Amino acid sequence: MTDTAYELAQVNIARLKAPLESPQLKDFVDGLDPVNADADAADGFVWRLQSEGGDATDIAVFGDSWLIVNMSVWRDTDALTAFMYQGRHRELLARRREWFERVEEAMVTLWWVPAGHRPTVAEAESRLLHLRANGPTPYAFTLRTSFPAGGAQPLIGEVPEGLGCSV
Repeated sequence: MTDTAYELAQVNIARLKAPLESPQLKDFVDGLDPVNADADAADGFVWRLQSEGGDATDIAVFGDSWLIVNMSVWRDTDALTAFMYQGRHRELLARRREWFERVEEAMVTLWWVPAGHRPTVAEAESRLLHLRANGPTPYAFTLRTSFPAGGAQPLIGEVPEGLGCSV
């Protein structure tokens, strides 16, 4: 059961292998609008970070122009997982190695926010750095090791092989 006083924030960042305008990233860029539209229409979707261009590819993260950010808020982990591992998003996720560098450190984190709160990039950076330094905690966690809203006991989740964060 979901605590309706909280919503689930997620951030994921990726290091580009080439400029967004390059032929190498064409399929990724072409998929952004359809995948974002799917997210916007998904059950449990609440909000996503976007600039005037309709996505977040031009929003700076960690002061690194080769990093792109995706941040959204969902009703709960079930809603986020249902969206992530089906349809067009799953198809793009399966191809991520074509477009993004493989990075050893955590690039994805989740955390609970009060219902109605819209996280900032600075907040997301703080949560991601906390996860990298401390592993999953109620402050910043992963789908594999999540925490209930306001809780301290981890919930071990199932993530399809090859698609999740390794942390």
